[in-house]
Amino acid sequence: MGASFFERLTARARAADTLLCVGIDPRPGELREDSAAAAAEASVRLIAQTAPYAACYKPNAAFFERWGAAGIDALRVVIHAVPDDIPVLLDVKRGDIASTAEAYASAAFDALGADAVTVSPYLGGDGVAPFSRRADRGVFVLCKTSNPGSADLQDLPVAGSPTLRVFERVAELARGWNAGGNVGLVVGATHVAALREVRRRAPELWILAPGVGAQGGDLDGAVAAGLRDDGLGLLVPVSRGISGAVDPGAAARELRDRINAARRAGDTASDMTELHGDLADALVDAECVRFGSFTLKSGATSPIYLDLRRLIAHPALLRRVADAYVELLRGGLAFDHVAALPYAALPIGTAVALAGGWSLVYPRREAKAYGTKVPVEGVFSAGQRAVVLDDLATTGDSKVEAIERLTVAGLEVADIVVLIDRESGARESLEAAGYGFHAVFTLRGLVARWLRSGRITATDAERVHAFLAQTPAT
Repeated sequence: MGASFFERLTARARAADTLLCVGIDPRPGELREDSAAAAAEASVRLIAQTAPYAACYKPNAAFFERWGAAGIDALRVVIHAVPDDIPVLLDVKRGDIASTAEAYASAAFDALGADAVTVSPYLGGDGVAPFSRRADRGVFVLCKTSNPGSADLQDLPVAGSPTLRVFERVAELARGWNAGGNVGLVVGATHVAALREVRRRAPELWILAPGVGAQGGDLDGAVAAGLRDDGLGLLVPVSRGISGAVDPGAAARELRDRINAARRAGDTASDMTELHGDLADALVDAECVRFGSFTLKSGATSPIYLDLRRLIAHPALLRRVADAYVELLRGGLAFDHVAALPYAALPIGTAVALAGGWSLVYPRREAKAYGTKVPVEGVFSAGQRAVVLDDLATTGDSKVEAIERLTVAGLEVADIVVLIDRESGARESLEAAGYGFHAVFTLRGLVARWLRSGRITATDAERVHAFLAQTPAT
């Protein structure tokens, strides 16, 4: 089997240093005459003018289908005119029951030769499966579309959850449908807050963010909200802003450069992993991070093992870790005590308390059968607030158990702070329980940093991403 759609897209994005998706929408006013032949001619010319700057091409089937059979023939010509190293995403927004979806998939992939399609999730997973089963092809699932009317359905609350909206549920479902690594999402650049939330819920998926240009989408905001930790994962499609320009090639180049400028700004301003890049590298150097095959407490086999207990052998590194916690804790959190969870976080909590000048408490794991028999060590009063500190977060279950011991003792807990979020459901479960969750690093952000700094190989990074994709957040 050849490379998958997203492997091809990643290779193209890196080779040409571009996240620009050139839309092909041959509108009547832009054609020399209103015909399928004129549409094919204009589209092929547009491809030739913009190819150096395109990560992907996105022909919209509707602008060709209106001419019937002649338009379908023209669409096929246009798709085959795209250079082999640039993938083609056919914008068709298909969605139907499984047998019909099979036919739609064959039409797009086999008859027309597209590399990927847009699909509607309205019929559920069995309507998406006929497209996603094609491992070498890509599927972009409509999640939060760029039009104003998207709020009519996509912003509605999900039954049984007072905070989860339909588009957020679609993002979660798409992660489950991504077993073959070939599913992405469509989230409009006109809804930056929604885009940021979808990126948080689906950190590994590629996102197509339409709406820049005629619809008034925020390019800089969309890039900042939608970019993955590795600097990829986002496609910005533009159609009229390029095809309607006097010089489409120059317009494409300018857009490519604007997107890249926004990417670079995000690299230096918003990525906590980069702000603490040297610290991230030092964790590998101290062998607090190892790669191979490890059995986790859950029984799962992981290609990475995080052993932050080793920090006690490196006092200078432990102090740097404490300083990173202090930066987060002083970022607006309200508390009277820091509460470190036994056992790995006890030395970290002690270092944080010393660095920040805060009182330290900790819940005992076992009931104390002698002396004062207290369940929580430290000096505190009922009604005071403690912020929970731990080294890692996986599912969040151990945090909830510890918080229960703290609250029984009379302390109030609103926030949890960890060094590394393993991105295996902790954030989602803790936030659903009403707690604030804060992490210095995400595991994907660390992997991206280590890859850039040469601490790990591309194979190591791919294995970690594959493992995370198999264990989606709950």
